Amino acid sequence: MEIIIYVAIAAVLAFAVGVLVTGTVLKKQVLKKSNLLLEEAKEKAEVVKKDKILQAKEKFLQLKSEHEKVINEKNSQIQKAENRIRQKEASLSQKIEENQRKQKSLDSINATLDQQKEILDLRQQELDRLHEEQIKKLETISQLSITEAKEQLIESLKGDAQAEAMVQIREITEEARLTANRTAKKIVIETIQRTASEHAIENTVTVFNIDSDEIKGRIIGREGRNIRALEAQTGIEIIIDDSPDAILLSGFDPIRREVARLSLQKLVADGRIHPARIEEVVNKTRKEVDQEIMEVGKRTVIDLGIHNIHNDLIKLIGRMKYRSSYGQNLLAHSIEVANLSATMAAELGLNPKVAKRAGLLHDIGKIAENEAELPHAILGMKLAERYKEKPDVCNAIGAHHDEIEMETLIAPIVQVCDAISGARPGARREVVEAYIQRLKKLESLALTYPGVVKTYAIQAGRELRVIVGAEMVSDQDADKISFELSRKIQEEMTYPGQIKITVIRETRAINYAK
Repeated sequence: MEIIIYVAIAAVLAFAVGVLVTGTVLKKQVLKKSNLLLEEAKEKAEVVKKDKILQAKEKFLQLKSEHEKVINEKNSQIQKAENRIRQKEASLSQKIEENQRKQKSLDSINATLDQQKEILDLRQQELDRLHEEQIKKLETISQLSITEAKEQLIESLKGDAQAEAMVQIREITEEARLTANRTAKKIVIETIQRTASEHAIENTVTVFNIDSDEIKGRIIGREGRNIRALEAQTGIEIIIDDSPDAILLSGFDPIRREVARLSLQKLVADGRIHPARIEEVVNKTRKEVDQEIMEVGKRTVIDLGIHNIHNDLIKLIGRMKYRSSYGQNLLAHSIEVANLSATMAAELGLNPKVAKRAGLLHDIGKIAENEAELPHAILGMKLAERYKEKPDVCNAIGAHHDEIEMETLIAPIVQVCDAISGARPGARREVVEAYIQRLKKLESLALTYPGVVKTYAIQAGRELRVIVGAEMVSDQDADKISFELSRKIQEEMTYPGQIKITVIRETRAINYAK
């Protein structure tokens, strides 16, 4: 047992010694390897250190060269700026010296001017004194003050100038009348004499006659349903009052009134009057009226000998039959203007066909239903251009109320013939109040002139006779009043045709034999 223990202890001791010996050997090997690794690390560190030092030196040199380059550039810029500043300083110095020299010269000139001004002031004072002395001497000699002398001189010059002006105006007017008045009168008179037309006055009310009150009741219908249906279909107000055997059709559109009149006529003749029948008859009548409008337009252009005119323009011409202007039927007025224009153009050696065409179409803009804000002359010109009318015709339509500039001789002919047709006595209807106001204004304008005793507007306002006092107004003053009054009437009043102003100055010597 003890041997086993000793053996075990020996084994343990042997193991321990083995472990110690092995550890020592391993430790020495580890230390050796560590030393080798450390040496290698030191060598690598030295190499890296040297590389980094070299790189740092290279970087430093590069930065240093760049910095020196920037510094050199800035120094160069600073040098250039200093050079420019030196140049500017030199230029400014030169300018300052020049300004100083100029200022010195100006000072010397101002001094000279001051001296001359003083001399001039002294001379002016001397002249004023001499002028006052001369004026006083003249006032003493003439026994008139300078203000009175000026007034007399101005009045004398004014009277002489007015007299000479009136003489020249009279000479120019007489010369123009001698050269143009005779021919113009001949052409206008021959044109009017060779042209005749009938005129129909259109109103806003159409009277439909009926045979008995029984028919009136049937037209009204149960609780007025027939009347309401008629008004709804035609757009016309139907007035049924106590007037016997008559129904009034009221409306501003003549075509609608004509449709309503013809529809009522057919309904009364047929005897069947109810809303459904009314609608059928009105639609049929409207188509018939449209066809009648087209036929009227075609018949008009055929009668006038006008060819190659667009169908839409023919339809507008037919619609003129149901339109009026100041009470004058528009179609009759246009036909009259067309004939007048053709006659006047022929007398003047121009193309009568073009003049007739322009005269017929000159008021076509009054029929157009769109663009109502435009003047009818401009609207008519646009319609004619749309339907490929000639430029002469379009210009005459647009210029017949001076809306645009006249470019051909046809335009003034149409304008004159339009005025002739409208201004002819009886052609157009005026409101009585407006007519009376126009006559009163004519007379009142003449009464504003000094020396006018009485005024009379005669011949429906187409002539104004002014009676002046012979002791207050001279012959030259009478001419002046007539001339100035005509200009004043043109500027302040609106009237058809022309107004003749006659100034009457007469001296009557009256005695009685006893």
